[in-house]
Amino acid sequence: MHRNVDLVKLTPSILEMDFGEVQKRICRFIKEYVGTAEAKGIVLGLSGGVDSATVAALASLAVGGENVLALLLPEKETNKQKDLEDANTIANQFHLQTQLCDMTEALNGIYKSIPVYDRTDRLCKGNIKARTRMIFLYYYANNQKRIVCGSSDKSETMMGYFTKWGDAAADITPNIDLYKSQVRKLALYLGIPKELALKPSTPALWPEQLAESELEIRYETLDLILYGLERFMKPEEIAEQLDIEQGIVDRVKARLLANEHKRRVPLAPKLGFRTMGNDFRLPRHTY
Repeated sequence: MHRNVDLVKLTPSILEMDFGEVQKRICRFIKEYVGTAEAKGIVLGLSGGVDSATVAALASLAVGGENVLALLLPEKETNKQKDLEDANTIANQFHLQTQLCDMTEALNGIYKSIPVYDRTDRLCKGNIKARTRMIFLYYYANNQKRIVCGSSDKSETMMGYFTKWGDAAADITPNIDLYKSQVRKLALYLGIPKELALKPSTPALWPEQLAESELEIRYETLDLILYGLERFMKPEEIAEQLDIEQGIVDRVKARLLANEHKRRVPLAPKLGFRTMGNDFRLPRHTY
């Protein structure tokens, strides 16, 4: 049933892929979905980070940059000019349509309207920002008959390092089966500038936030641990191969399991013949 873990050697080379083939498969996926949905194009958030830059590039290659609207969504607390410059670099390189939407006023309105709002609660405040970005994206999607393209990668999705109904809210997530280190290599393959492709990742929910600092592990190590766990390797086997403490692997595994609820559609009791979310998971043309 499970793959023979003796065949798995956890070295960086195990994450190598034919990125030309990866590009073709993802672009075909995007193009087919847009066509099936009879959408007029794609809308996505472009932050200046590697995940959104890679998805933006792929979307442009799939359906043409003139059919991709990239929203730049700064807000006063975390706004960095360099991020906007990097986002515009990608928009220009891949001929994307852009729209700048400053969220500051909208966020301030939300904060003031919540009777129990606590400005010192950084996590709750950050989640409001992520979900507000989603509101902007879906407004444009609804108004212009576009689909929302998300930029989640496999590493952060497995670790639950995202906001439920925030940055994880999308119609399609083309990169979600690629670990962060694979996304970076795909970005380089696509011609995204090296400085941007290797730029430290951040959700930008509060000032100076860095993903690796919060995850307490570098992506190069995390991705190999997750690769091993995905293939049913035991934590002690992973730790031995990577020459790290088993406690690090145990911590990653615990977080992976604890955040399963964030990766699932809302649970529902089974009452009828075919239940939404549980049974209706086939392509629509098969109904």
